[in-house]
Amino acid sequence: MRSRSRCTPTCVLVPPLYLGAKPGSTTEYERRGTANVFCAVEPKAGHHFTFPTPDRSAFEFAKVAFHVAIQYPDAETIHLIVDNLNIHRRKSLTDLLGPEVGGEVWDRFTVHYTPVHGSWLNQAEIEIGIFSRQCLGRRRIPDLKTLTRETRAWNRRMNRDRIKINWKFDRKAARRKFGYKRNSFKRSQT
Repeated sequence: MRSRSRCTPTCVLVPPLYLGAKPGSTTEYERRGTANVFCAVEPKAGHHFTFPTPDRSAFEFAKVAFHVAIQYPDAETIHLIVDNLNIHRRKSLTDLLGPEVGGEVWDRFTVHYTPVHGSWLNQAEIEIGIFSRQCLGRRRIPDLKTLTRETRAWNRRMNRDRIKINWKFDRKAARRKFGYKRNSFKRSQT
């Protein structure tokens, strides 16, 4: 999160007419911190979960994963597609909830890790892009509290309208894109 504020002349000169400022005045960015946003989406149902957190830690990931798990109490399994970040592991949940409860929550997930250079395959990346454009835009959010408020409003709107992701990258397209031959690989048993 960054915000622009007027201050003493020390930094980047901004064309005076651009900001309606007096000639010779300057502006600089005053960094007010950073934040992380975890996004989860159920693309076919149009359920969106977006969680602003102060950092991208195992503790924060575990809280998000737990929250997602309790949203689906009757589901036998929840497919969780994540990248290969070191916090996207069972240990994050067991550190937060203990080995028994954390393991039980983690076991509800069927975890799929995206290929190392294949994050563009991840529908969550699409969700992050939508969130970034529609919720954040080009604004600089001044603090985590404001970001949380804006995120909740965006989530309510997206979930109310049941905005779905129209995913068109199917198995046939994947085989074409990656040059797979018809029987060159076997499906997993899970």
